Amino acid sequence: MPRRPAAALATSGEVLRLIRTGEAVTRADIGRVTGLSRPAVSLRVTELLDRRLVVEDSDGPSTGGRPPTRLVFNASGGVVLVGSLGASKAQIAVCDLGGGELARADLAIDVEEGPDVVLPLVMRTWGELLGDRPVSQIRGVGLGVPATVEFAAGRTESARIMANWTGVAIPPIIMSRFPAPVFLDNDVNVIAIGEHRTVYAGQADDLLFIKVSTRIGSGIIAGGEILRGALGAAGEIGHIPVRDGGGVLCRCGNVDCVDSVASGTAILRDLRARGHQVRTLADVVSLVRAGDAETMTVVRNAARMLGEVVATAVNLLNPAVVVLGGDVAETFQPLLAGVREVVHRRSTALSTRNLRIERSRLGPGAGIVGCAHMVLDHILSPEAVDAS
Repeated sequence: MPRRPAAALATSGEVLRLIRTGEAVTRADIGRVTGLSRPAVSLRVTELLDRRLVVEDSDGPSTGGRPPTRLVFNASGGVVLVGSLGASKAQIAVCDLGGGELARADLAIDVEEGPDVVLPLVMRTWGELLGDRPVSQIRGVGLGVPATVEFAAGRTESARIMANWTGVAIPPIIMSRFPAPVFLDNDVNVIAIGEHRTVYAGQADDLLFIKVSTRIGSGIIAGGEILRGALGAAGEIGHIPVRDGGGVLCRCGNVDCVDSVASGTAILRDLRARGHQVRTLADVVSLVRAGDAETMTVVRNAARMLGEVVATAVNLLNPAVVVLGGDVAETFQPLLAGVREVVHRRSTALSTRNLRIERSRLGPGAGIVGCAHMVLDHILSPEAVDAS
């Protein structure tokens, strides 16, 4: 590997990046890759050791004589608090600095009750999951919420949906209890990050994740990175209108948004209108398994309308893979088959030539994984490590 000018890679944060990626795992490697002098390498490594971001391992391979001391990223050097909130359910967890789940709780919530009710519950759960771990071990906090999020400001911007949350700056509320950097994003964005990092890393850098649950939303991975748009509104696929929606009023104020005609809420509403006594999606599953013709018609109609919107997104974004997740997508095989059929019929030949349309492999855990990576990407970046 060519020797680089010392000025280009002179910081402790950059040295940590080299250790985490495996590009340099000994002091000699760091000097060779960065061009830093031995004293300069020693200074930066000592800083990382003192901050418990790396540890030494003397069991490395030897080419003769004493084996070199290897430097290993210390995933146990702290924790991150993460939470993935949906409209009616939440996954709350404590993770290590490698994104590994240390403790987790699944909660039933009503996100429309607002931050005054939901955030204390989330923070109380984090406190319980921390157990005996001191607050000083917390390196960062990440939260996904089912609303449009202005990422840089850390607040939701949804005038009609989650109205009680609109304009509320969430990071200061959490930091008053847990003094660490706080990051807030749309719930489907963090799920998309989780799916990409865990399942598709190295396979697909362009991915479209569609969550079909109580509501419908999407997260876009473009070039290996989450695409948030200018202010954070990218991926609001649920509020794209469909043809022949029947004039259903959406919570956003428009008519025939795909969220209002093809979500889990819409499927339950349509079945009740046809006289079926269904309270939950589990009741719908029972009808599907029993071969109920009306239920199959409702599910297939939802798949058709969702497929039309996904086909438009495929034409626009040209992803390598479309992943369908959420309660509805993970429960109803006819929905996946219906979306796949419409997309291949309505999208261009080139955009679908190698396109894969698959169900989520992570399930509900994707949000936890994505939140952890969202936080770790920021707090372990060279700039953040140097600034801290």
